[in-house]
Amino acid sequence: MSSGVVVPPHNGARRGRPPQTPEQADEVRARIELATAAVFTEHGSRGLNVARIIEQAGISRPTFYKYFDNAEQPLQQVLDASDHALADGLQVALDAASNEIEMVLGGIEAYLAWARGHGPALRPLFAELHDASSVVSPHRERTLDMLRERLIARFVKLGRTPPPAIDIDVLLHAFEYVGFRVAMAGPDEGVDDDWARMTMARIALVLLGTETDLDTARRMLPGLLRPAE
Repeated sequence: MSSGVVVPPHNGARRGRPPQTPEQADEVRARIELATAAVFTEHGSRGLNVARIIEQAGISRPTFYKYFDNAEQPLQQVLDASDHALADGLQVALDAASNEIEMVLGGIEAYLAWARGHGPALRPLFAELHDASSVVSPHRERTLDMLRERLIARFVKLGRTPPPAIDIDVLLHAFEYVGFRVAMAGPDEGVDDDWARMTMARIALVLLGTETDLDTARRMLPGLLRPAE
């Protein structure tokens, strides 16, 4: 899922013509999923339907139903890809970290990379995050559960007592909000990657860190805390 989703052109087959090879079948499935991401970005899950998807994809209705039973199925694939992109990016950052500060900084970069990759698609994701009737909500909750487990496992591997689960949940929701603000920000809002990194670092260190972590981070990140007035 990304900003300004562009569905690639046809490979020359007639509209609605069944693909003749596995590669062609994969190309059609990818077109449908890209089109689904584009419609979801513009209309959210409640505005998603087969008619809009096939118009965006440039395929016939029979072709769509050759691969999916309804509009929700390709959306599930799109959301799965989004979930795993974030979880996998965070895991790479956690595995590369040799201490808590590196873990925080790597996690921030993973979240920012995920947000940049989504762009405007974060709007419906964020809007429907806490809507229990939306297909988005259970996906995001599963992702948060996965991220929490991975953070706890990394704390244990580093020989540290993990923070309370509620603190990790607050951290993850805050990171998601900051990523959303970065993805949605206009050029004059003062919301950029530098602001995001510092804001996320403050949140993470207060929620997850110790006094020693904070002292170390202040040396590594000048301007982490605002000067006393």
